[in-house]
Amino acid sequence: MPTVTLDPDQRQRCLDLFRTAADHPTRQRALLVLLLAAGVSYAALTDALGCSSATVARWAGRYRAGGLQALTRRPARPGRLAAWVALVVGWVLTCRPQQFGFAKSRWSCAAVALVLREDHGVPVGREMVRLALRGAGLVWRRPRPVVRRRDPDRLIKLLALRRLLRELPDDQTAVFMDEVEIHTNPKIGSMWMRKGRQATVDTPGDNEKLVLAGSLHWRTGRLISTWGGPKEGRTAALFCRHLDDLRRAFRQYKVIYVICDNAFNHRPDKSRLVKAYLEEWGQRVVLHYLPLYAPDTNPVEEVWWRLHEAVTRNHRCADLDELIDLTIDWLVERPFFRVRRKVYESP
Repeated sequence: MPTVTLDPDQRQRCLDLFRTAADHPTRQRALLVLLLAAGVSYAALTDALGCSSATVARWAGRYRAGGLQALTRRPARPGRLAAWVALVVGWVLTCRPQQFGFAKSRWSCAAVALVLREDHGVPVGREMVRLALRGAGLVWRRPRPVVRRRDPDRLIKLLALRRLLRELPDDQTAVFMDEVEIHTNPKIGSMWMRKGRQATVDTPGDNEKLVLAGSLHWRTGRLISTWGGPKEGRTAALFCRHLDDLRRAFRQYKVIYVICDNAFNHRPDKSRLVKAYLEEWGQRVVLHYLPLYAPDTNPVEEVWWRLHEAVTRNHRCADLDELIDLTIDWLVERPFFRVRRKVYESP
């Protein structure tokens, strides 16, 4: 069995290489040489380093032939795809596959490899494309959906809301209002599970839901909620009952400004019930509307997100009543939420 001998100077330089090398393979080779020089057997080395005896013999021979230089990682030769990486990154980030003749909505590594082979004569496979994209800092992840449509009057409406919130008198207040649906079919989210064994979440099959209307107090972050009835949905009747709850909860204020989205059940020009309610209580309840297609401007949306994260994702409630009880318990534990938003800070 070939061995390695090191004098004190060689041992120190090999030890320095093991401690300071930038890449793991070089450090492992330096450790291999140090252990061989210390008299460790091939069998012990293969068990400790997780390599074969042939690998141990190969690097021992290279060290005897070339010294420490033979252990360092050699610079990789530029691959066939190296000159095309920047162009490929541009394709997958800014172009659609349809522009290249594919009936696809998103790029795959196989599609990129096909374009390179057939259109540019670069003989690469999909695995080489994947490695090149990873090396360029790209990752395969789910994108974040955003609303494409924008309200042309978004800035004007936000300026009006900023002024309203900034100049609120002490005897007036404002709330942000929205509804959320609680489903017996659980939303699916990440959870702990054993590696290689995907956990399961039981679903009832026949989905039931209940609507919860909620308003977030601008001054304190207090949440006022109103439950809808069975199979009621997002109705004007639920909205009006919620306005009654707001009047009772904030009876110390002369005027309550309710800031909500533009749903039909919130607008007096689309709902007779809302119109009649405002004719009776318009001196105390004043409606203001958020910009269109702008859920990011409603702070109560974050409350619903936290509700889903804490309660409805992967829940194991047997029926709707149990899920409602769990939701109520969570709301009792957390009656206050963060309400401030940068969108309402004056620039």
